[in-house]
Amino acid sequence: MMQKAIVTGAYGAIGKAIARGIAAKGYDLYIAGRDEGALKKCREELIRETGSNHISCLTADLSQKHEVKTLSGKWNGPLHLLINNAATTPRLRQETPQGIELQFATNVLGYFWMIRFFSDYMKGLDDARIVNVASYWAGDLDIRDMEFKTRRYHNDTAYRQSKQANRMLTMAFAERLKEHGVSVLAAHPGDVSSKLSNNLGYGGWETPEEGAATPLFCATDPILKGVSGKYFADKQEEPCTFSRDKAVVDQLYDVCMQY
Repeated sequence: MMQKAIVTGAYGAIGKAIARGIAAKGYDLYIAGRDEGALKKCREELIRETGSNHISCLTADLSQKHEVKTLSGKWNGPLHLLINNAATTPRLRQETPQGIELQFATNVLGYFWMIRFFSDYMKGLDDARIVNVASYWAGDLDIRDMEFKTRRYHNDTAYRQSKQANRMLTMAFAERLKEHGVSVLAAHPGDVSSKLSNNLGYGGWETPEEGAATPLFCATDPILKGVSGKYFADKQEEPCTFSRDKAVVDQLYDVCMQY
């Protein structure tokens, strides 16, 4: 039986390169995102580029809890690999229909909800992995104001906060899923010019394939079987100062559980 994988945000520059790599390795691939048209176009391109017909679309707005929960409720069978990659960087502060600041909802809670609702399908499998696409561009987390209700919103600050949170939640879930044999890793992708980076005022000097290399390494390299709670950049483990304070990591987890 083919192993099943989900990649979120697969129609972005890095996301598509990650999805292409997963499809090329023979997974039964599911690409997830809110734009059905973009998903279908991405699927067609991936089939053409990889020759794989085992590529399906999962349409859902990952910034909305009820849509992630509904999506997970429709899942059939095991899930061997989950790559959380979907992110947004709006230049002005926006909110979801539920009134949650959009970067926090998409970049942080979207990862959190995908892991929370899909990890049950991964428990007990041999070498089940979750990869959170994070970044070295991380910091500025304010546990008291995750939604920029009192701070002045700046999309770069909000993005850095979300990537710090991704790395911290990697540790939080690694501890909680350890007894079930599910590994959780965080990966810094390469610097790629994309809609996301352009919104932050940056370009990029690496190709999408180079940008996808470390997430793909974390997702599929046999040498990492059983490794969990670690952060990688350039295919090398790096220390993560954000994950050292277990009390704060647990506090962030508890904050996310309130949503």
